[in-house]
Amino acid sequence: MNYIEQAYKGKNEWYHWLFTIVIVFFGWQLLGALPLTMAGWAKSNNAIQFAEFTKDNFMTAGLDKNFLLFLILFMFLVGLIFLFIGIKYIHQRSFTSLITSRTKVDWKRFFYGFFIWGILALVMTYASILLAPENFIWNFNATPFFTLVAVSFIFIPFQTGFEELLFRGYFMQGIGVLAKNRWVPLVVTSLVFGLLHGTNPEVAKLGQITMVFYIGTGLLFGIVTLMDEGTEIALGLHAVNNITAAFFVTTDWTVFQTDALYIDISEPSVSWEMFVPVFILYPVMLFLFSKKYGWTDWKEKLTGKITKPDSLKETLEV
Repeated sequence: MNYIEQAYKGKNEWYHWLFTIVIVFFGWQLLGALPLTMAGWAKSNNAIQFAEFTKDNFMTAGLDKNFLLFLILFMFLVGLIFLFIGIKYIHQRSFTSLITSRTKVDWKRFFYGFFIWGILALVMTYASILLAPENFIWNFNATPFFTLVAVSFIFIPFQTGFEELLFRGYFMQGIGVLAKNRWVPLVVTSLVFGLLHGTNPEVAKLGQITMVFYIGTGLLFGIVTLMDEGTEIALGLHAVNNITAAFFVTTDWTVFQTDALYIDISEPSVSWEMFVPVFILYPVMLFLFSKKYGWTDWKEKLTGKITKPDSLKETLEV
């Protein structure tokens, strides 16, 4: 069975999907946000200040940056827990079937993607610093920095894991079963993934052109998932991307404002750094992964039909 067909192992009536989506968003956006909301209320003297506090996305609240980052990431951890509940108890299939088509999760694939993109991200960032050192301020402060590293490595994988398993996992499988093909879920999940990042402060600063990066990144993760018949590589790529973004360079206008090693003080502008990954590095990485894991028949895996496996049909008939 291929990756999308894993959805057939569970219950797939429309209400199973609806109930799961409802409880996931309840856990993620409401229950998971309670600690963050309570922290904001504690820092506010009245309702007006709290309204301003939330409008500024909690970045001017006076909270410790590492504590604030933890509270934000905690929302995704709760969302991931509720996604597990939905798969396990509403769809009544294994959580592994959401992650991969293999009998068990291949962590070697995860760490391969993690280290490959981690190395490339560090090289690109250092290249930016070397080419324009006047745009960066050294910001190392041992205690907050190492706390940031710990929070990043422990909790960011929950954030990126939730996003990957929701988009490249749950929605990819669900739309694939509905559309009966692979290209529709690939396109739809990539577009929606990109559009949801349209609320990030980077888009407000740099303009809609940044959607090229977000949609392109979603497309990369989707292609990797379909070609590899599992999300392990995409999970590694997404995790290390956000981890390095959190502790290496920060600005006062990005979604992660942290006690990173460097502060970028340059005027926000669209530069080569946004397009090099999408149009150069992503194709190179796909080529590298295809050679390592023996990917073939790209057309079928990215556009082919989805049908219920005969083995499951027979089981249901009995």
